[in-house]
Amino acid sequence: MIILSRRGGLIILAVVLLSVFSFARVLPMPIASLINQHHFNRGDVAVYIKETGKNRVIASLNIDKEMVPASVIKVYSTYAALLELGYGYRWPTKFYYTGKLQNGVLYGNLVIKGFGDPTLRTADIPRIVAALKARGVRKIKGNIVIDRSYFTVPKRDSSHFDKNIYSAYNAMPDALMFNQHLSKFSIVPRNGKHQVQKSIPGNSYRVANTIRSVSGSCSGSRSWPSIHVDHGSNTPVLRVSGTLSRHCRKRSFTYIITKPYKEFYEALRGEIKRSGIAYSGRMKVSRVPAGAKLLYTHYSAPLEKIISITAKKSNNLFARHLLLTLGAKIYGAPANLDKGRRAVRQILNRYRLLDTPRCHIDNGCGLSRVSKITARSMARVLDHAYKSYGKRWMQTLSIAGVDGTIKKRFRYTAVKNRAWMKTGTLNNAKNIAGYVKSKSGKLYTVVILTNGRRARWQGASLENGIIKWLIGYRGSGVGGGVDPMRAALEQKDKKIWEYSEPISTARKYYVQVGSFDAIPKGNLLTELLNMGLTYRIIRSDNHFKVVVGPYSEHFQADNALWKLKDEFPGAYVTQF
Repeated sequence: MIILSRRGGLIILAVVLLSVFSFARVLPMPIASLINQHHFNRGDVAVYIKETGKNRVIASLNIDKEMVPASVIKVYSTYAALLELGYGYRWPTKFYYTGKLQNGVLYGNLVIKGFGDPTLRTADIPRIVAALKARGVRKIKGNIVIDRSYFTVPKRDSSHFDKNIYSAYNAMPDALMFNQHLSKFSIVPRNGKHQVQKSIPGNSYRVANTIRSVSGSCSGSRSWPSIHVDHGSNTPVLRVSGTLSRHCRKRSFTYIITKPYKEFYEALRGEIKRSGIAYSGRMKVSRVPAGAKLLYTHYSAPLEKIISITAKKSNNLFARHLLLTLGAKIYGAPANLDKGRRAVRQILNRYRLLDTPRCHIDNGCGLSRVSKITARSMARVLDHAYKSYGKRWMQTLSIAGVDGTIKKRFRYTAVKNRAWMKTGTLNNAKNIAGYVKSKSGKLYTVVILTNGRRARWQGASLENGIIKWLIGYRGSGVGGGVDPMRAALEQKDKKIWEYSEPISTARKYYVQVGSFDAIPKGNLLTELLNMGLTYRIIRSDNHFKVVVGPYSEHFQADNALWKLKDEFPGAYVTQF
């Protein structure tokens, strides 16, 4: 029960609920006609359109109904990451060594710890090896040890969400991610036969090639091989079979095949040898040992670029990494799925943005049949994001007719360059949410969710029709234009949505240095004092967070972050 007033509470409650009931079913006739035209059951459509940042509603239908969001839920993951980490956050990958480094010889192991950088790729390897050489490494006498303990993730490489188990969108996360968990290989005709060539040579997976090369044209049954990945042993086997014409040209494939850290090791080992560094050791998987010395830190691209890729290209793996990274930052490493879910909820509900009982985040990427959101909660997140970050945030979404998932969808329409949206598609869901700027110059927050059997075939057409209508809209709202639930929230400031702390107008910026199981002592705190920085230790959910600050302006916290980044590469700017 929602109680909005101690005095006369039942009367006010009844009035608000009646107004909400009425409000939730008021639609402009053009939108109602479009829903009927596409033969949707009214219960399978949720629509919420309002002026951005204002309590002036244009259309509302089923805005508190639980709906399957598909990839639209990535808005939650990306915005939570932005709120907690800031645009400039970069994922570190840290290179340590054990033993001693003397006269170019590393008498010990090279130890590499991943912190969930989702962008680490083959193109980064030469720069990493060059940095190792610049620090004097000419020979490695020990092994290469990989620490991927920052995340606790399932052993499987693919989510197996559907039958396309080797496709990129099914890739699972890892603390030491590489090439987005994808392996590239080619089938090449040579000397009358077909060979399978790995993009990264090595032992991360084996190849069993039984292709029969035959005469005839490259068509029909002679044009495409059969490809299967066998996980029956510790080393996956790529089995390539079938009949292929000798006239078929080189074919390249990108599949989920093996563990990303294994591919990373093979790429690193190959570049180490090409660069002239002597190495004959093996790969081992273990934690960074006590006493290991930091040699080099590689950083990812900034968060701003990564959330843009996540939203525009609907990158599931990136969204999973955002969720887990937030889990580690808020609740401490190792991150897992539950910590990630709780972290996103906690961050967004600092501002009461989620309808917690009705919203279930699951894995943060939308590749889920149990994720649920409401149109109201999505609109609240979008409104808050625009109020906080404006056009810079909008640009991280797909721009109609320009880029991302709606590049082609609105290319030759009046919507081009007038909509910034996140889309989501599953068999039973076709959704879109974001911002639309009408020809009159007004900016609208738009959430359109279609679920059920008609969504797959008619959802996009319905959404397109509503958005095109909105482009030409010149009205000022229907039914009084006010969301009574929002008005009640603003007036009474009651806890309708579950949240962890009240909104404060005096929130300050801090740099979080780390999160620990026990109160940190000794070198870490002394080092902060030696840098001339003021720190605090904050207890949160049985963890102890060390933060530097406070700062009244974000740029001041950024300056402190740059001081800290070499010694504490996992540090980031936060606000509370």
